[in-house]
Amino acid sequence: MPRTNFQELLDAGAHFGHLARKWNPKMAPYIFDQKNGIHIIDLHKSIVKIDEAADVMKELARSGRKILFVATKKQAKDIVAEKAAAVNMPFVTERWPGGMLTNFPTIRKAVKKMNTIDKMKEDGTFDKLAKRERLQVDRQRGKLEKNLGSIRDMSRLPSALFVVDVQKEANAVKEANRLNIPVIAMVDTCCDPTPIDYVIPANDDAAKSIEYITSVLCAAIAEGLEERKLEKEKEAATEQAEAPVATKRLRSRKNAKPVDVEAEAQAEEAEPAAEQEA
Repeated sequence: MPRTNFQELLDAGAHFGHLARKWNPKMAPYIFDQKNGIHIIDLHKSIVKIDEAADVMKELARSGRKILFVATKKQAKDIVAEKAAAVNMPFVTERWPGGMLTNFPTIRKAVKKMNTIDKMKEDGTFDKLAKRERLQVDRQRGKLEKNLGSIRDMSRLPSALFVVDVQKEANAVKEANRLNIPVIAMVDTCCDPTPIDYVIPANDDAAKSIEYITSVLCAAIAEGLEERKLEKEKEAATEQAEAPVATKRLRSRKNAKPVDVEAEAQAEEAEPAAEQEA
């Protein structure tokens, strides 16, 4: 059953592409028509691609994997941050830190530094510093929080990237491609879809278009997380039900009388002798 509604996608303005003179010929399969010098995206193909991406993201969430949301453009950053945070997924909506994926251990060190500063504030060490040092540490903490606060719980590389505007986030796409991390992206008519694993042809400039598509994908992630939760609860209930049976078997084994091996052997030898006499 499709998750995306054609009319809602149309109302969001997802069908408006870029100027025809700025188009990328590789996006030709997703273009329906041209009107007033602007390409019109085929929303029927967009719906298929959105639902395909939603299924992929749902399965990733169901298996407990993380999807990194990347959107640093003005009209997308607040929307993506809100939607990603609602489903507990990491996101980058400020500047993309160079080497975030290819040099991930260094990024983790910066996150650990931020956590160390937080611990200093909790245990009172921070208050013992000089006023100038406290200001420097606070400034450093604020900078780290702005750039890396949204990925502080991402202890390993993400299993996939969701990108809004692949031209603006070209560095993120390149790093993901280098590490063979699948990329799901909203791709406008002026962009090259070649580096993208799951292309969603849509208007990546309109806030309504970004919000609608991101909402559909995050709803699929929420479904996957809910199914994962139900599976865990079911496994826990099964283990609790099996525990008394296992305990009962263990007790019965402990209470069982020891077997006299020699007596059994003598009995087996006596049986053939008795038969011969008979």
